[in-house]
Formats: sequence, structure tokens, C-alpha cells
Amino acid sequence: MRQSPANRILILIKTDGPQLAAAIGDALGISGEAARQQLSKMAEEGLVEPVTVVGAGRGRPRQLWHLTASGNRQFPDGHAELTANLLGTLVEQLGPAALDTVISAREAETLQRYRQELGKAHDLASRVEALAGIRTREGYMADHWQEADGSFMLVENHCPICAAATACAGFCRSELETFRAVLGADIERSEHILRGARRCAYRITPH
Repeated sequence: MRQSPANRILILIKTDGPQLAAAIGDALGISGEAARQQLSKMAEEGLVEPVTVVGAGRGRPRQLWHLTASGNRQFPDGHAELTANLLGTLVEQLGPAALDTVISAREAETLQRYRQELGKAHDLASRVEALAGIRTREGYMADHWQEADGSFMLVENHCPICAAATACAGFCRSELETFRAVLGADIERSEHILRGARRCAYRITPH
């Protein structure tokens, strides 16, 4: 994605969630008014929309800018419609067991590849960092950090296989098991795109 002002705004909202125009201006190094003008143009194109939030304090309500469905489609989707149709046909023609076979084969291949790439990471912190890098390269816009209690967070701001995962939750379950295997840690999914969250988030703690 080229780094035009509009694309920078799309990425900012995608990774950090709904934003005030002033905050977008600060992030882009432009005035709040310039950010509002850019947002208005993007709204006309159907990429973003404002949602009015009434705060607890005095003053006029604030507007938080969200991505629309069209805005979200600006990010890689892994050929969503084709994937969903192929999965539907697979189940229809060969039955659920065939889909389970496909998911298991994908999990085995992914697990082997991830283990090779994480082979030089000798502690949990470095493994989480390496995994976040792999997932970002695969289109998941991943981020990671360590919490005050010593646990780690892995956050994926985008899901390029969302259509496939929607068609079969087995893909999500398989990815969670893969993470547990390559990190050698306990992992809980605390946010899930398929359950309406804007991102998938995983809390990682040592065994």
C-alpha cells in the first residue's frame, strides 16, 4: 500500500482503532483541520465514517473516525470470495472430513515453517517477536508487547483469511494451536475478529 496521506490514515485507524481528527493530525504531522479535510474526502469515497461520541465532560460531542467496510477492503483479503466459495464447494462435494484434512495439512505445513523461522529464538520474548514479524509479512499487521505482569500480547489488526475463517472456524482453532506449539506457552485469545472485535488479540503466558 502506497503511503499517501489517505493510506496512512487507513493504516492508523486499522492498527490503533477509531481516532479523533486531531489525533490523526498529530500522527501525520499536519493540523487537525487538514486532517478533517482529508477525512471528509475519504468519507465521500466511502472509506471512513464519523461516529459521534458524547463525553462525560462539558463541551460539544466528539467525532471518532472509523473504517467502513469499504475501508477495510483496502487491506489484503487473501482472495476472500474465491476462498469462501472453494471451501463451500469442498464441503458440499466431499463432506466435512475433507475440509478437516485440508486444515490439518495447512496446520502441519505452517507449524514446520514457523518452527524453522523461530529456531534461533531461545526465549519466549524473542519467539513472540519473531512470530509477530512472520505474521506481519503474511498480511496480519501484527504487533506485540510485554505486559506489566510479565505476560505477552500478540495482536493482529487484520485477517487476510477472514472469509476462510468465517466459512470454517477450524482455521482459527488451527492457528491458535500452531501458536501454542511454536511458542511453547499458554495462549488465550482475548479478542476475535469473527466475534465482532476489530482485531484478534492473544495473551501469552509461560507454562
